[in-house]
Amino acid sequence: MLKEVIEIAIGAGKKILEVYEDAYTIHEKEDRSPLTIADQLSHSHIQTELSNHFPTIPILSEEGASIPFKERKNWPSFWLVDPLDGTKEFIKKNGEFTVNIALIQGNRPVLGIIYAPVTDTLYYAEKNKGAYKLMTASSLEKRKQVKINTSSSGVKKIVISRSHLSDATQEYIEDLQRQEGKLEFTSIGSSLKFCLIADGSAHYYPRLAPTMEWDTAAGQVIVEEANGQVIEYENGDPLVYNKKVLTNPSFICSPNR
Repeated sequence: MLKEVIEIAIGAGKKILEVYEDAYTIHEKEDRSPLTIADQLSHSHIQTELSNHFPTIPILSEEGASIPFKERKNWPSFWLVDPLDGTKEFIKKNGEFTVNIALIQGNRPVLGIIYAPVTDTLYYAEKNKGAYKLMTASSLEKRKQVKINTSSSGVKKIVISRSHLSDATQEYIEDLQRQEGKLEFTSIGSSLKFCLIADGSAHYYPRLAPTMEWDTAAGQVIVEEANGQVIEYENGDPLVYNKKVLTNPSFICSPNR
């Protein structure tokens, strides 16, 4: 299953890159977030390929998220997809966008893939099998296992969104600064923030602002398999999926405590 899904993610990335340097029309969705032809091409590719390879597993994608809860609440497993995470970064042409594909079982992610087409870098994880980084996405042999940075010494690094930074997130950072002392900050778009936590490049990713389930599922299992956690800010429980409302609560991504 893993190899096929990696190939599907890479194929979606190729569809995105076909229009990356071209002129294209930017549409606005109901929530006023941007939508491009690249989102639609990636969605169509992933939907078709996942359905062909795994016809019994339903798909919930950002670009097809109108499936009613009464239908999906009984799904034992499903694919959760963001065909282009970081559309704003795509539009800015800074390369910080990804393809996210996760498999959800029992309301938790058990497989996750994050592919960055511009750098041809891919992170993946399967439950109880570790998290890995491919510097060349098509070469599974050149994988490197990634681990959370658990060092208690040195300056702690915080990764924050390039396009979204809420007042509540800023307050959390100020509180963390009082506890940890000097902090270093890195801004990056899309689910690449989870990847920086998973490979030890940063220690904390606070997100005290709305996200959707497809924004976090693949990143969560990658972080968890790298010995980290993605937990609700209010109660410390891991994020869960296939909720009636697909918006995530505020969360903190960090090493396990």
